[in-house]
Amino acid sequence: MGRLDGKVALITGAARGQGAAEARLFVDEGARVMLSDIRDDDGELLAKELGERAAYRHHDVAKEDDWAATVAATAATYGRLDVLVNNAGVFAVIPMTMTTLEEYMRIVTINQVGTFLGMKAVAETMIGQNAGSIINISSVAGLAGSAGTIAYTSTKFAVRGMTKVAALELVPFGVRVNSVHPGLIDTPMMTEVFEPIGGDSIRTTLEANLPIGRFASADDVARLVLFLASDDSSYSTGSEFVVDGGMTARL
Repeated sequence: MGRLDGKVALITGAARGQGAAEARLFVDEGARVMLSDIRDDDGELLAKELGERAAYRHHDVAKEDDWAATVAATAATYGRLDVLVNNAGVFAVIPMTMTTLEEYMRIVTINQVGTFLGMKAVAETMIGQNAGSIINISSVAGLAGSAGTIAYTSTKFAVRGMTKVAALELVPFGVRVNSVHPGLIDTPMMTEVFEPIGGDSIRTTLEANLPIGRFASADDVARLVLFLASDDSSYSTGSEFVVDGGMTARL
């Protein structure tokens, strides 16, 4: 028996990194999974690897029409939708005084607006089922500020707040909404961010300052997301779940 037997999940940003780790774990635990992303080659390859319990769709989370089409396709393919993981996101390190409005809005549109659109898009289906779990991937940057991340931090604080509002609005209908706050995670996105500013040397310095002494793997986050997707977390809604190796214990 898997912890997600009989459940159907939609995971955004699922083509690589955290999203791919979540997709693999969900399938292993019995779920059927719709993977969505804009990285079509990687997404289609992962869906093929996962077999008949997974499918892939191109999906720009900043577009409301894409959300409607992806949710409809998930329901049409699998007959229901039990779990949404709002995982898609972007990250950038840019000092506030050098952040253009265009760059600020690009990050807000993907990270914040995309999460709002996702919750809104699945709400009707989940309310109709009188059951569902929405998991919004925020960050430790949604708990405390970090220099050089004005746009990213603003979106992750927003995700934290939106999660609580949605949880209160949807709880009468059996739908739970929680946020996950990862710290430093070993993913391709993190590598791409650190490479121009020092690569391995930056990583070594950051790891030395973590109480647990290492970056998290994508699987470390995926296992927490699995808990929130499963019925094991049936009494949890509107809550913040931190997976940061003790990073915020010092703040």
